Amino acid sequence: MSKTATTPQSIDRAATLLVHLLDNEGPTTLAELTEAADLPKSTTSRLLSTLERHGLVHQTGQRGTFEPGPAIMRFAHRGAVDRNLVELSEPSLQALSDESGETVNLAVPTAFGVEHLAQADARHFLGTGQWVDRRVDYHCTANGKIFLAFGAAELPPGRLARLTPHTVVDREQLETELEQIRADEFATAIDELEVGLSAMASPVRGPTGDVIAALSLSGPTMRLTPSRIAGLRPVLDNEARELSRRLGKSKKEDRAA
Repeated sequence: MSKTATTPQSIDRAATLLVHLLDNEGPTTLAELTEAADLPKSTTSRLLSTLERHGLVHQTGQRGTFEPGPAIMRFAHRGAVDRNLVELSEPSLQALSDESGETVNLAVPTAFGVEHLAQADARHFLGTGQWVDRRVDYHCTANGKIFLAFGAAELPPGRLARLTPHTVVDREQLETELEQIRADEFATAIDELEVGLSAMASPVRGPTGDVIAALSLSGPTMRLTPSRIAGLRPVLDNEARELSRRLGKSKKEDRAA
């Protein structure tokens, strides 16, 4: 069969798998999806890999178990029935803006990088501009490092360059940093995306506990000094947890500080 002839069939099969995932109450195994779609296991696995690359499906910690991916959960997750992620984030964006005076963003992972969905602007003339609808790389941003650390995104192959002139990312060093981010549930990017720009971010979790978004504060490095970052971190962490609860994550599932 030609590629043209088989493409509609592949789309139909992939759609069937995605609908079954959305209909299920919890994570679904490869065997269950194979049976529900009446497909060979190898075909199901191939289709799921394609959906996962585009953020439509996420493989949970237990290998062979799947659930809707971050692209699906961007606007609404099972715990947020008729309100989307942007609407639910508004109280946290405002609280962080009031407390810090810096630019506050809500971001999600996509197949093409970090995408910013909502923003509360800085009170200062010297701020960080408009980020909504902009996409940036994962490895040189605070939000992006959160997604890498918690498995919501993957590093692309090849050379990882920063916009900072003449800077190339050491993958081994980055992996060490991501381990620390997993332990801390907190990330920073100081003069990495651009010289003079700093950011800090905390993870936002959905009902299953998976990281589906991140909240961040960003501003000039001259204002976001190490001591100020340390002072604002508890506020950012708290609002990220509060947003996670509004999305349906149980309070009892929060990790101890």
